Order: sequence, then structure tokens, then C-alpha cells
Amino acid sequence: MLPPLTSLDDFRTQLSKASAADQTAVDAAAARNGQLTKPPGALGRLEDLAIWYGGWRKTDRPEVQSPQVIVFAGNHGVTAQGVSAFPAEVTAQMVINFEHGGAAINQLAKLAGARMDVHALDLETPVKDFTQAPAMSEIELLAALEAGWSAVDPTADLLVVGEMGIGNTTPAAALAHALYGGAAADWTGRGTGVDDAGLANKSRVVAEGVALHGPAIADGLDALQRLGGREIAAMAGAIAAARVLHIPVILDGFICCAAAACLQRTSSTSLDHAIAGHQSAESAHAAVLKALGKEPLLSLGLRLGEGSGAALAIQVLKGAIACHSGMATFAEAGVSDG
Repeated sequence: MLPPLTSLDDFRTQLSKASAADQTAVDAAAARNGQLTKPPGALGRLEDLAIWYGGWRKTDRPEVQSPQVIVFAGNHGVTAQGVSAFPAEVTAQMVINFEHGGAAINQLAKLAGARMDVHALDLETPVKDFTQAPAMSEIELLAALEAGWSAVDPTADLLVVGEMGIGNTTPAAALAHALYGGAAADWTGRGTGVDDAGLANKSRVVAEGVALHGPAIADGLDALQRLGGREIAAMAGAIAAARVLHIPVILDGFICCAAAACLQRTSSTSLDHAIAGHQSAESAHAAVLKALGKEPLLSLGLRLGEGSGAALAIQVLKGAIACHSGMATFAEAGVSDG
């Protein structure tokens, strides 16, 4: 287990000092890839995925045996601004559904052979409305980061983090706007399905929040504290813990990538262990992926959250690794390599 976080500066330090992928394993995996019974490059991105994964797991012949899916749930004071088509109590109701195995993510995690954990984060006490005050205090942010940090199983060999939180596309849009600039409307989508008036209202809320807090935002943790939410911070904490533990991560949709963006703004190498599982139907997700420098594995029009798109993408990564580690080399198969 990783030691508990002692402060936000401790988090920043651990993130910035996390070691890189094992270059010896990367080189060995690339060499093995060049000897497999296929034309060079014939498996496209699957080849790159397997080599990338092997580098983080420090082996040229990796396997995925113990994936973990973690769903974090939190509530948001900004829902009082009418930014969601659903009431806030749905968050707690969906947590019960996760716990009973009834949600989409439960099915996809089971299909992937992944352990699934659910963490509800003070649902009875929403973070503050960020148009009025910082969403969290420093103490609350640290607690949320620690919730994610400590939730990662050190024996896992792959991590997916997801979220549940009514209204949380609004803080995600505010985080993207604060980190990447542009207009509030560039980053604001329909979320759970608000109408045109609702979309205009969300854009107003995002603009007001960033105007209020923008001057005080120096890095991604400042953005998280002022504009984020507990479940978004917990996802960031879990992704960071996986970085320190050399556990590869598959990023989910818009909200997960907003959390990841806060990490990248805090430390430029913080997402080297992460790939994008999919591009969601949320309008600004493609722009966030581009800003992160991540090319998605899938694009299926998903907009559910929960970690669902990333969990589905586990199958793609497993396919890449199965081919890389299970295929015979030309020498082993007695096939001429030309």
C-alpha cells in the first residue's frame, strides 16, 4: 500500500517524482514484437499498446490478470443552479444500484474479469456551488484525493476509474474551461440531456465559476479545489496512485478526462501511464482528449459515465496483449521471415 497523503504539496511531490516506464522492458517488448509471425505493423495500434503496457509492467511478455474498476460518487451544490435534467438524489440511488450489480458498469467489469469497487463520498454533504465559493476547502480536497489514492489495489495490473454524480458535467466543463481557455460554451454539453435553455444556463454557470476563481488557479489542484467535486478529485487521486505504482490506466469519458487534465496541469508526466478508452458523445470530450494528447481506442457514442467506455476498452487492450504475449515468433513456429 502507498503511504497516506499528508498534504497537497505531498501529492504534488509524489506525482512529479513518479518514475517512468521501464525502458529495458519497452525495448525487449519491441524486439519481441518484431519477431512475431505477422508482417511488420500488421496489428496496428495493438502493437503499440502491448509494448506500452509491457513497459509499465516491466516485462516484455505481459498479461492482464487483475484489472480493477473503481466508481466514485459525489454530489454538487451547483445543481441548485438547474444544470441537470435529474435530481441530486439519483446519485445515492445509483450507488445502491452499483452495489447490487444492476448498472452497465457492473456488466462490463464482470465481462472484463475486473474487480469492481464503489466509493460514495459524503453524498449527504454536496460540495459548494462554485459560482458562490470554492467547491472544496484544502482539507476537503485532500480527503477526496486520499479517497482515490487509497482505493487502488497495489496488486492490480490495470485500472479504470469512473464516476457517478448528478450535475458533474458542469464542474468538468468548468475545469476544462479554466485549464484550456476559450469560451464557456466550447466546453459545455448537454450532459444528461438538458434542452437548449438548460444548455445556455449551464454555459452561464460555467462562465461565472471560472470568472470567479480563474485568477486563483495556478495548477490543476487549484482548479480541482475551486471548481471540481469529490468524485472528480478521487478519480485524480486514483490515477495518480496508479502512476506511482506503475499500474496502467484506461481513461473513461469527459468527466474522467477532466480529472486527468488537472493531473497533467500539475505534473506534465502524470498521464504517461494512461491511454484513452473511448471518445464519448459529450461534445467537448474530443477537445479534451486532443489537449491531453490521447487518441481514443473506441468511439461508440457512449455518454453514460461510470467508467463504462474504459471498461469496454479493457477488451481491446487484452486483445493486444494476448497477441503480443501468446503469438509464436518466426523461429518458434518454424516460419520463414523472409
